[in-house]
Amino acid sequence: MLFGSQQMSPPTEPTLHARPTLRFRVHDWQDRANREEFRLLYRRLIYGRARRAGLEHTEADAVAEDVFKRVAETIKDFDANPEREPFRSWLMTLTYWRIADKFESKGKLPVHSPSPAGPDSTAGGTGTLERVPSPEDEEDDWDREWQQHVLAMALQRLARQVKPRHFQVFELYVRQGWTVLKVSTELAINPASVYVVGHRLTKLLKAEVEKLKAQVG
Repeated sequence: MLFGSQQMSPPTEPTLHARPTLRFRVHDWQDRANREEFRLLYRRLIYGRARRAGLEHTEADAVAEDVFKRVAETIKDFDANPEREPFRSWLMTLTYWRIADKFESKGKLPVHSPSPAGPDSTAGGTGTLERVPSPEDEEDDWDREWQQHVLAMALQRLARQVKPRHFQVFELYVRQGWTVLKVSTELAINPASVYVVGHRLTKLLKAEVEKLKAQVG
């Protein structure tokens, strides 16, 4: 099974155009379209991490807003740094510090805390956190979540581009791993068509994933 069988029900798809990467366009945070596009793309990733760390819904919401504010304030400095880390790593660090701030405001420690060193360590970091070691695989976890986030967005785009029937074939055959015969019987479709549709949509999905990775910068 090429892309796994995990079901995804993402929110409304953000509008992505063939323009400069969103990271550079978000420099103009006053532009409402850029601002809202950034929120749509990254809110679920940030909110989900905050919830998994143990924050309540309203607190996780606040974390996302705090991260967006911090991005708006520092994105130009980030891009001006020739030794900058990858954007998703930087966003991870901002997210962890905002999560940690929420926990410390409650007099508690987060389930997972950020490394005390980082580009945001002097802007919202705390002495308490410096005593909390970060799990070695924390960045790997974030990277996996990032990849899943991009895949979910790509699936949204794919579903809007193709016939609903074809996307159903793709979902059952490629993502859920049904056999050609089972899909053919269930959907009353020619077995050869199942294979052709599955192969074509798999290529389209890969293309959308790569396009999104480039666009989100």
